[in-house]
Amino acid sequence: MEDYAYILDYLTQGRPDSKKFHKEPVSYALGENEFKLFELVPKPNTALTIEDRVYIGKDLTKRDQILHVKRRIRFDELTVTAQTELPFVITRIVEKNEERFIRFYNEAQAITTRFNMLELLPGLGKKTMWAIIEERKKGMFSSFKNFEERTGIKNPQKLIAKRIEQELAEPDEKYLIFVAK
Repeated sequence: MEDYAYILDYLTQGRPDSKKFHKEPVSYALGENEFKLFELVPKPNTALTIEDRVYIGKDLTKRDQILHVKRRIRFDELTVTAQTELPFVITRIVEKNEERFIRFYNEAQAITTRFNMLELLPGLGKKTMWAIIEERKKGMFSSFKNFEERTGIKNPQKLIAKRIEQELAEPDEKYLIFVAK
């Protein structure tokens, strides 16, 4: 269950392909915890901007900007603007929740006897995976900076962000690490 989401795009006149006479404003957003994509209906006279963090949870008294969640959507239903903003918003969420994502590097394990969760990150192969595992044996990683210093891998948060984007963009992805079904 998502409580907060980040705005990816805000259409004050609604979707351009909508055939309704009365078009309602609509916003596209990315959930903060499970990375679900949503179509939201903002409250009247609400001004939303891209990357705003809004409450979409069940407590209606906390919803000061969003009237209701219209529906959950797929990546290909996002506007071009929302698709363009997605990598930036994902990176922001990953960096803001550093402890949660550094835990992934500390706890990633084998999926099969020949395949590790770390190998699902774009750009990481067997050699790099083993280097991370060996370094992890010496002690857990405490931050992205600590991870960079000990492994030599630059911007580990961007590797996770790229994986999240890949899981969102490819609906038939076999392994979902970060995105909820």
